[in-house]
Amino acid sequence: MKILVVCQYYYPEPFRINVICEKLAARGHEVAVVTGEPNYPEGEIYPGYEGHSRADELLNGVRVHRCPIAPRKKGAFRRAVNYYSFVRKAKAYINSGKCRAQDGSDFDIVFIYQLSPVIMADPALTYKKKHSVPAALYCLDLWPESLIAGGVKRSSPIFAHYRRSSKRIYRSVDKLFVTSRFFRNYMTEEFGISSERVTYLPQYAEEIFSDVAPKAEGETVTLVFAGNIGAVQSIDTVLAAAEKLKAEPVRFIIVGGGSELERIEREANAKNLGSVEFAGRRPLEEMPKYYSMADAMLITLNADPFLSRTLPGKMQSYMASGRPIIGAIDGEAADVIRAADCGFVGRAEDADELAGNIMRFVKSPRKAEMGRNSRKYYEENFEESRFIEKLESELAGLVGKSQ
Repeated sequence: MKILVVCQYYYPEPFRINVICEKLAARGHEVAVVTGEPNYPEGEIYPGYEGHSRADELLNGVRVHRCPIAPRKKGAFRRAVNYYSFVRKAKAYINSGKCRAQDGSDFDIVFIYQLSPVIMADPALTYKKKHSVPAALYCLDLWPESLIAGGVKRSSPIFAHYRRSSKRIYRSVDKLFVTSRFFRNYMTEEFGISSERVTYLPQYAEEIFSDVAPKAEGETVTLVFAGNIGAVQSIDTVLAAAEKLKAEPVRFIIVGGGSELERIEREANAKNLGSVEFAGRRPLEEMPKYYSMADAMLITLNADPFLSRTLPGKMQSYMASGRPIIGAIDGEAADVIRAADCGFVGRAEDADELAGNIMRFVKSPRKAEMGRNSRKYYEENFEESRFIEKLESELAGLVGKSQ
């Protein structure tokens, strides 16, 4: 297949689309990516990519075209400018006639790796309409519901606008892949999309997490949170639990960057939480080192009906590493922890319950067993090769069948 991938984010930004494209290319498919200049999550163009100096690259068999965009910087206005600048520039590139397969022909299919915002799919739909090829969309962030988690009111004109955009986009693609079973129900109930066009395709973890060695128990239990530190990750709940456990043999390591990191660090210092350490954002290849320090991994999200429908991608990495999981999270993620019997979970934003579950874990004689259960559930449900094989098969089945 000749596959055109559209995603606003790509390497060196830390998203799984990087590996997906490389895996598809390694299987003999031609893969080209239309993306923006890397600036996530800090909001500044990465060193070496300023001035549109690396607009076209070949990375591990994948052709990458980077559209010049306005960096995110800080604040909602700048973020909106960033989003729309990618859409405008990517559409212009696609309409220029330069977006072609290596032999000069059309691509067979367009694949959209849809994070936020949903409008990043619009350039792909432009290609679909212009060349009459099918489009498949992998929905990782559900819109317009993601706006609610970000503080936008459901009754607001902004929500209404993006609901119309989301409905148009989701109904325009030939296939929707969703990371959560809740998402499938939402698509059919909210937008009237037939269930046959929606396929459950949970995320996987990169192979490097499968090589994390078991950790020997020590006097201090180390808990690691890894991932984005933004408005919805509820790191305040972790700090509140840490404050309650100051006298206990528990250490917290928070690995990641994001819009809330500076504030969270200030809060930890103000509360004199010596048990909480911040490692900052680390490259993917360094992450197994931090996982290896963990007796258990932490997962938290805000208490929100939409967020409870999501299965955060870190769950797969946590489970692939064979680590127990302690959560303050609702919905599908909580269901997975219970089904896997791989840790303890309580209600989102409930610091008392999180602290209690941490102490249950500290005293539990089943730490190693929970770690094995975590890995077993990963192998049976989220393993990488299964993901790639299913995606490849689904995409091949769409070729020549544009609606």
